[in-house]
Amino acid sequence: MQKYRVGVIGATGMVGQRYVSLIENHPWFDLTVVAASPRSAGKRYEDAVKKWVMPTRMPKAAADLVVLDASADVEKIVGEVDFIFSAVDMKKDEIRALEDRYAKAECPVVSNNSAHRFTPDVPMVIPEINNHHLGIIEAQRKRLGTRRGFIATKSNCSIQSYVPALHPLWDFGVTDVLACTYQAISGAGKTFDSFPEILDNVIPYIGGEEEKSEKEPMKIWGEIQNGEIIPAASPNITTQCLRVPVLNGHMAAVFVRFENKPSIDVIKERWRTYAGRAQELDLPMAPKQFIHYFEEENRPQTGLDRDLEKGMAISIGRLREDTQYDYKFVCLSHNTLRGAAGGAVELAELLCSEGYIQSQVE
Repeated sequence: MQKYRVGVIGATGMVGQRYVSLIENHPWFDLTVVAASPRSAGKRYEDAVKKWVMPTRMPKAAADLVVLDASADVEKIVGEVDFIFSAVDMKKDEIRALEDRYAKAECPVVSNNSAHRFTPDVPMVIPEINNHHLGIIEAQRKRLGTRRGFIATKSNCSIQSYVPALHPLWDFGVTDVLACTYQAISGAGKTFDSFPEILDNVIPYIGGEEEKSEKEPMKIWGEIQNGEIIPAASPNITTQCLRVPVLNGHMAAVFVRFENKPSIDVIKERWRTYAGRAQELDLPMAPKQFIHYFEEENRPQTGLDRDLEKGMAISIGRLREDTQYDYKFVCLSHNTLRGAAGGAVELAELLCSEGYIQSQVE
């Protein structure tokens, strides 16, 4: 198989490091470019990374790459890659402008950032759920005036557990959802060394997270109309997002109400058998079974279950009837794998498989 040349901009940060580690042994992708801020440019990647925080060693091939300037070296980077992963740490308007520059320079952009998630013609995709939204890329290219270039984003890490849990039940008429998320510190780019105030503590506020958690599912469930993705009008979603003393893994306590209430057995069967386009294509990053249900009363647990299927599966447990809603349950996803770099790598695989990204190597 023809391999794709891949660049990572924002490569020195936590999500950027995760991209680098995931690409090391990827069967389709070769890392050819790492880029970051001007203060890192010109250094070997190994020297530019202040602290390698991944559980595996830094890949030797990446360690020897010379870091380019993500903003100043756009043309050079575009000439050396087939597409880029974007994980830059900048102001939102600066990220939008930078990703636009890459796209207009005919470089596909697969972004971990939130800057373009609500641009109407930019698809925000969970490959198992709304792969059909990739069809909006044609309209985006017309707007940008490009042949190859476009931007696609993954969704926020906080919705990666409860949106996959609700989606297989969509035809029963999901009307109301309450979700309380308990989010790991890596979601803020932190480790316990850099975030000591979280030890023996819970912080009941994550800036902007509740708005994202309530709005982004509506775009995921939206429809393409007249060159735009129109967000869904329902269900009603309200959330609370808390930061908890866990390194990786976002858990959610979910309450749901239906127009046509299904039975517990039907819900469990829907979860067990659900598969999306990523499973049909057998993408390298895709879990063989997207959703796993645990019958044990004390599962899923963050420490035990976040790495299920290499961190790309969704874990659910404690499904039961509720006194105010129809049902309640808990669910879990790995926030830096399924919720960040892993989800974006899977999205890139989907884009390559569906022909939106082509290798430019002769």
